[in-house]
Amino acid sequence: MTLGAPVRVGAGWLDQREAADAAARSKNLADLLRRHLPTGRPIAVHDLGCGTGSMTRWLAPRLNGPQHWSLYDVDTTLLDLAAARATGVRAADGRPVTVETHRLDIAQLRAAQLRRADLITASALLDILTASDLDALARACIEAERPALFTLTVIGQVALTPPDPIDRVVTAAFNAHQGRLARGDILLGPDAVSVATSLFRRSGADVHVRPSPWRLGPPDATLAAAWFDGWVGAAREIRPDLALDAYIDRRRRELAAGRVLTVVHHADLLTFPRR
Repeated sequence: MTLGAPVRVGAGWLDQREAADAAARSKNLADLLRRHLPTGRPIAVHDLGCGTGSMTRWLAPRLNGPQHWSLYDVDTTLLDLAAARATGVRAADGRPVTVETHRLDIAQLRAAQLRRADLITASALLDILTASDLDALARACIEAERPALFTLTVIGQVALTPPDPIDRVVTAAFNAHQGRLARGDILLGPDAVSVATSLFRRSGADVHVRPSPWRLGPPDATLAAAWFDGWVGAAREIRPDLALDAYIDRRRRELAAGRVLTVVHHADLLTFPRR
């Protein structure tokens, strides 16, 4: 399994988005997953690119325990936070959840390591991989014959209400930025879910995809503003020719006043190995 180094993000942004992530992730897929996990012994989960451990905090209480989570990331600061914040997390039945951390680029993971898991998870990862990255990751999951849950992959769709004609222009530029050249290859961006679905189904795996949109209203004004700045900033990076100053000022005022509903569409993907 050979992956390039994924895009890194800081703890501040991960903390800002955690509540929106938790509300967006598909509870339906978590319920489906729970019915397919082993019982009568501890569940082993490997979380790839764990960040501050938000997947542990969201998913572990939805699964019956006991559980042991192996958390992988290249950032030791994030790993330390993930371990500290796992304290007190309990399974759905109140049983203990333990964690161990590994400073490891997921490029170094092998199918043999993943076979030690009952479940493989990742969040907001697939869209920042290249096609070759995703192919390697899918192959490792398939060879390990383990279920995998990938949440919060962007799909290139954003809806701001009330709409503005320039929204579409910015969305197109942002999507082009998501599919930019990186590490000598093109990032998958909004195509990641469809590519992953094809890769897993080609192996005979069962694949389930569900929507997982952020829905940001007036109570989420701080997150919406931070997301907007990143969104329009990426669009400008790829399209510096766009005249967006008036649009940005107008949208920022509307967001600050709580007059905009922002929906950022994602998808969650759950795959089970072929039987």
